[in-house]
Amino acid sequence: MLTMQDALLALTRYWTEQGCMVVQPMNTEVGAGTLNPATALRVLGPEPWRVAYVEPSVRPDDSRYGDNPNRLQTHTQFQVILKPEPGDPQELYLGSLRALGIDIDRHDVRFVEDNWASPALGAWGLGWEVWLDGLEITQFTYFQQAGGMTLDPVSVEITYGMERIIMALQGVDHFKDIAYAPGISYGEAFGQAEYEMSRYYLDDADVAAQRGLFEAYAAEADRLVEARLPVPAHTYVLKCSQAFNVLDSRGAISTTERAQAFARMRRLAHSVAKLWVERRAELGYPLGGVDVPPAGAVAAQSPQSGTDQTLAFEIGVEELPPAETTRAADAVRQALTEKLAATRLRHGSVTVMSSPRRIVALVEDIAPREDDDEQTVRGPRLSAAYDADGAPTRAAQGFARGQGIDVAELAPLSAGGGEYVGYVKHVPGRPAGEVLATILPEIVTGLRAEKNMRWRSPGLSYSRPIRWITALLGAEVVPFTVADLASGRSSRVHRTAAEPVITLSTATGYVETLRRHAIEPDAAVRRDDIVAQAARLAASAGGRIDFEAESALVDEVTNLVEAPVAILGTFDEKYLELPAAILTTVMKKHQRYFPVMDGDGRLLNRFVTIANGACDHDAVRAGNGAVLRARYEDAGFFWRNDLATPLAEMKERLARLTFETRLGSVAERADRIAAIASDLAARVRLGGDDAETLRQAGRLAKFDLGSELVIELSSLAGVMAREYARQAGEPDAVAEALYEMELPRQAGDTLPRSRPGALLALADRFDLLAGLFAIGSEPTGSSDPFGLRRAALGVINILRAHPGLEGLTLREALAIAASHQPVPTDARLPGQVLDFVRRRFEQLMLEQGHPAANIRAVAGLVDSPVRAERTLDHLAVLSKTPDFQELEAAVQRIRRIIPAGATPGYDPALFDSPAEEALATALEKAHAGLRGEGDLRRFAAEAAVVVHPVTVFFDEVLVMADDPAVRANRLGLLAAVHDLAAGYLDWKELS
Repeated sequence: MLTMQDALLALTRYWTEQGCMVVQPMNTEVGAGTLNPATALRVLGPEPWRVAYVEPSVRPDDSRYGDNPNRLQTHTQFQVILKPEPGDPQELYLGSLRALGIDIDRHDVRFVEDNWASPALGAWGLGWEVWLDGLEITQFTYFQQAGGMTLDPVSVEITYGMERIIMALQGVDHFKDIAYAPGISYGEAFGQAEYEMSRYYLDDADVAAQRGLFEAYAAEADRLVEARLPVPAHTYVLKCSQAFNVLDSRGAISTTERAQAFARMRRLAHSVAKLWVERRAELGYPLGGVDVPPAGAVAAQSPQSGTDQTLAFEIGVEELPPAETTRAADAVRQALTEKLAATRLRHGSVTVMSSPRRIVALVEDIAPREDDDEQTVRGPRLSAAYDADGAPTRAAQGFARGQGIDVAELAPLSAGGGEYVGYVKHVPGRPAGEVLATILPEIVTGLRAEKNMRWRSPGLSYSRPIRWITALLGAEVVPFTVADLASGRSSRVHRTAAEPVITLSTATGYVETLRRHAIEPDAAVRRDDIVAQAARLAASAGGRIDFEAESALVDEVTNLVEAPVAILGTFDEKYLELPAAILTTVMKKHQRYFPVMDGDGRLLNRFVTIANGACDHDAVRAGNGAVLRARYEDAGFFWRNDLATPLAEMKERLARLTFETRLGSVAERADRIAAIASDLAARVRLGGDDAETLRQAGRLAKFDLGSELVIELSSLAGVMAREYARQAGEPDAVAEALYEMELPRQAGDTLPRSRPGALLALADRFDLLAGLFAIGSEPTGSSDPFGLRRAALGVINILRAHPGLEGLTLREALAIAASHQPVPTDARLPGQVLDFVRRRFEQLMLEQGHPAANIRAVAGLVDSPVRAERTLDHLAVLSKTPDFQELEAAVQRIRRIIPAGATPGYDPALFDSPAEEALATALEKAHAGLRGEGDLRRFAAEAAVVVHPVTVFFDEVLVMADDPAVRANRLGLLAAVHDLAAGYLDWKELS
């Protein structure tokens, strides 16, 4: 059996063989191997650095007294830094798994998106967590910043979670049972320390002493920065961080203190990083610098052909995030189509597909060369081109010389109403290969994602590193370079294949070639395959999978694999005693498994996982089952702890959670939500049992965010509030309202059904919108970290689902929310947020198929979304009727003639025609019928009486009379008619 000691030695030996030096763990507590100066400082600056080391990582908040099988306050990391990133770090990493004795051909090893950031240290990077049969065993990150400084060159960090790896390899369920060394278990070696340090961190650490240490360490770090000693300064920043973590585990950090401490540690970390870089420069960079990779080498000439050919263009990448896989295909399709359209190169269909490791474009029937073209080139004016004797002037001669033609070839031409000289230039078409060699590299360099990173290829930036480019026109390579990459005829298949790099002889049959190597580039085919395989396996276990409900999960899994292989797994029935929502959330959110239900929708102890490519099904099934068992043990541990905790105590914990520095803690936000909901309830006259339910639920608002389970699985917010409230004996109506206040969680989600739940959900979202707009944190571009677009849509959909709340306007509700904010709010804030909500309403209605003009016509009514949508529905029907068309024509005719700002009103004494009197009479009748109420349908019925009088009025009355008083009176009468209509639609949008 491979002991943990053996594993640490094996990794050390492997990475030293790859050129890494071995250093020692940090001699003070660190929360991760990243914080050791061998990483935190050495990734800064231009010097190369390869290092490997073991790092005991101390996290007081993970203290569990040694009871939890998977959580330790001190766990073991093995840390590797490769600077600069070598170009093949994933392959090197897979080699390290082989060094541990892991047969990666049998197992399902995957790179799953997981980005890393430490705001307190001003550090971030993009990368993955590495899964071994569903178990996260490694964090793999391309560092982009550290200490607030952009890194050049970029380093790769590989961090192994040793306890997890060894538990999987040894098949044990508790860290205490790990064979650490021959004859010695992990528990025997470290169990006492785990218990006693947990006692210290959670129960016995002296808060006053730790506060004193924090201040002393921070002050010493400052002093050492002033003394220009970055290494000891960094050590004291680490001590400072540990003192903070101990205070946090003791529950002694308030929201304000947290924000202040983070700001202080961030400032210190930035100062240390800057000083380190300066000191290395002063020392002359003893380790030297990093050479820029040379540009790729390509064939000297573009392919030539006399017949139409197929283009196969592949951009090979390291595993893209699932959402980016789809976006990448869309971006390449658009770019390629537009760039080809800007040439004269004839071609057939353009097909673009994508998978985690490649973006593939196929263009059929590309002509051998562009069509020739003739361009008229305009020269000087005709009058300036020849003198009085008809001889060419210097202007004509200079133009001809510049164009490389004889002056005799110039001829008169007309352009833009003037007479010029010029000539018709013959422009021969370029060969297809030359055209493609120009546009294809532009597509590669133009790729962008929501989050972009740099790697060793100079000048490139994308979601993940681009590692190869395939470009074949027929049987020939389209030659070009992008940074250090050269196009070629090779592609890459599964890393575990006998030949992971394949050579393509021709573009024809490219997709079939990939499929022969078990790569499916078409996402639609992969998706259908996943659904079919998973459905078969679920049925074989007497169950089914609700693929409609799990559509988003199917989409995600589709873009996690290139060769879907479904495997049916099982777990112990005892875990079915936990709430089903916990079990399915763990399956879907953490593991990307499909839950299997029986015919009545009850959860079975079965799941389906999708592996990537050929593997040992039994080994992968066992591994994924073990992962799920460990996750369920964690969830059960949290569930039992939470059940033993009073709801009031959970609510008190919210004071330790920061919502936003300027907007206070989560506890303060929860209190605001309760107060806003109470004010909204008063506006809609909520009474009786509903009012009492709202009061009790408001008292407990957001309490479950202080539960251990929701801290671990945040997507269970609301679900666990309902469970814990019921378990604590709260009325069902209160429990349901606490659940409903979190609804809807995403587009298409369930909406609150009860009025107390709806009002709490509205208060939650109004507080979010008002508070974040007040501090200038509204969404920009694609960035929406607080989910304000989702909140705005939630407000719209909740109000649509509760017509009884129609009397509550958005402007009024936002003003209420603004009045409860802890920061000053501008009087214009409700209007600004209303504009933001209006844009979400317009997009929602567009998606539902309403014409854009109709949506704009009702946009002014969005203060009441229910009324706006009702008007839109009525308009869709009425606009097809002759009566409404005549009414609209009358309103539009009036709208076009009355000047802006015309005041409605008239004096009947100034009428001098029956047509004026008839229109005034009809207007009064319409007003009487409407009585200031009614919807568009009623308006259309009551206002129909003015249509004929308006027509007669325009036929018989001169509106712009010579007499100013009469003219103003007639305009005022028309303005009064327009004013009657103006409250129902923005009529100009229909013109």
